[in-house]
Amino acid sequence: MEEQNLVQQFPQNPKKSNLKEILIPTIIILVIIVAGGFTGYFLSNRTKGLTMIPTKTTQLMGGAQVIQGSNEVGIKDEKAFKDTSQGKITVNDNKDILEGSYKLLRPGGPSQTAYLTSSVLDLNQFLGKCVQIWGETFAGQKAGWLMDVGRVKVLDSCPEGL
Repeated sequence: MEEQNLVQQFPQNPKKSNLKEILIPTIIILVIIVAGGFTGYFLSNRTKGLTMIPTKTTQLMGGAQVIQGSNEVGIKDEKAFKDTSQGKITVNDNKDILEGSYKLLRPGGPSQTAYLTSSVLDLNQFLGKCVQIWGETFAGQKAGWLMDVGRVKVLDSCPEGL
């Protein structure tokens, strides 16, 4: 009688129940992963034709603003970029002054040239354009005026003398 009770308490084939307990959750997890992959793929293809339009002004920590407009870009931070000037941006081709990749030609001749670099902007997009720039002046080794440009505004016309 005791032997019959033991047989009834334990199933005859324990491997089948363990296989079901492992196989069913594994299939469910795989289905969820595959469905998530397809959802991501279709959503990414759906947004490929859309163009992100930048905001005109974005607030940064410390009160500074990022400006992104049709004629003005950069960081509007009067404390960090307090120096300003106007002129035409060209490539720095002066082999005697290797500071700054660009230069700002200003009225008054070569003595008024400002040599430019930028930790914020790609100044290449402003080559040959007349601009107003805001930046921070640094002491140059050979350059009379070396400026880190933080903001650029394209002007309708060049300053007189350019």
